[in-house]
Amino acid sequence: MRGLSKKFGALAVAAPAAAAGWLALYPPELLKVGDGYAAKIVCSNVFLAGRDPQEVLAVDVQAPGHPLLKFVGVSVDHHEQRVTARIFGFAAPGRAVHRPGLGCMNTGNGVAEAFANPSAAGGDAGSKAAVANPEAGNPETANPETANPETEWPEGSRAEIDPTIQTLLEDPELAGPGMRAMAVVRDGRLVAERYGPGFDRDTPMLGWSMTKSVTAALVGMRIAEGRMDLEQDHLLPEWNGDERAVIKLADLLGMQSGLAFNEDYGDVTDVTRMLFLESDMAGFAASKPLAAAAGTKFSYSSGTSNILSRLWMRSFDDPAAALAYPRVALFEPLGMTGAVMEADQSGTFVGSSYMYATAQDWARFAQFLLDGGRWKGRALLPEGYVDFMRKPSRASGGDYGSGQVWLMANGIRAGTGGFPADSFWILGHDGQAIMLVPSLRLAVVRLGLTPWRDGYNVQALNAKVIDALD
Repeated sequence: MRGLSKKFGALAVAAPAAAAGWLALYPPELLKVGDGYAAKIVCSNVFLAGRDPQEVLAVDVQAPGHPLLKFVGVSVDHHEQRVTARIFGFAAPGRAVHRPGLGCMNTGNGVAEAFANPSAAGGDAGSKAAVANPEAGNPETANPETANPETEWPEGSRAEIDPTIQTLLEDPELAGPGMRAMAVVRDGRLVAERYGPGFDRDTPMLGWSMTKSVTAALVGMRIAEGRMDLEQDHLLPEWNGDERAVIKLADLLGMQSGLAFNEDYGDVTDVTRMLFLESDMAGFAASKPLAAAAGTKFSYSSGTSNILSRLWMRSFDDPAAALAYPRVALFEPLGMTGAVMEADQSGTFVGSSYMYATAQDWARFAQFLLDGGRWKGRALLPEGYVDFMRKPSRASGGDYGSGQVWLMANGIRAGTGGFPADSFWILGHDGQAIMLVPSLRLAVVRLGLTPWRDGYNVQALNAKVIDALD
């Protein structure tokens, strides 16, 4: 969303009294995107994370540098679990609704909200019923004596705080502005964690594009179950009979499908339209023509990840089983009790962007990948699939893996700058990052609200943690 500030900034120079004139001159779809964004972010943070809506509006929506959003207002219907957002009283407000087990989705244009029985996905296991008890306080630093999780890690031990690594997490420069949660796992154990004011180990947080890597894992699980294949082509009926039919599942995973998709957030582009205006995100992305031959050009695309969601969900005969699959097959076995993947109005999980999970949930997912897709001795991914995920995709020039992970972060590629050659990264908007180093059995999770313009470099933290292991 960072580029939207250019358009929003132009609008914000006008006083509210001149709003009507701007509305007459400016594209209504841009205002719809802003309203949809505000409604969605507030809805998810209120009904999944138990946060105060006005705080979410002021901090998450308005503060990160989108001046127009300073003129948005939201109303929350707790009984119906709905949020409405309006900029300047715009006639077409953004709306979002929460459904237990499926998170929040933008609604509008007369599309039915209850596309399926929400109970099929189960309850929001990690949702807070209310905002945290203010009398309990919100300690900025986890107490090492009480940092033990309720469920065991693969090595069968509870957390054992490493004071050296914990000290690194306490460093404000390494933690960075807007830090909300950090966790470090080493040798199958949680060895350090820290939380920002207002957040704790029970707070689900948005991973943004880190969700893409979870989507790749779900695809891998369906491959292990014999329902998908990396070499599979003719993936969608609407592609049959044209040049898109040759796109393989592996092309989509490696962001080299060749499909046209504008990932620029500077205007109403493909990605902003998809996330905040389209009821069927995967269908929208799949409707795009080829811009290059499949397998020949790297193009980072959130649309691609949502097509992957559609494909693995269609590998089920029963839609209800597909809706329940992330929770039943992945989150519950790993003990990711706070994790919720959100679906759009069509009933497809937004595998590009919309997963909420606690810092320990994200750390458990990282440990799962460090262990090659095994958890407590049980293999959930095919043998060698994690190695495939971090193998450079053919068209990326070594920057991106074959399975929705990065091989370079903040300008540093795996194997350089003191980072082992098997390092890889799971990255998301506004400062979400996980570094994984299988050879060191190490993962570092860092979550927050840290826009790119703040200049924060998570690699400084990662490098210090690696050095501390020596």
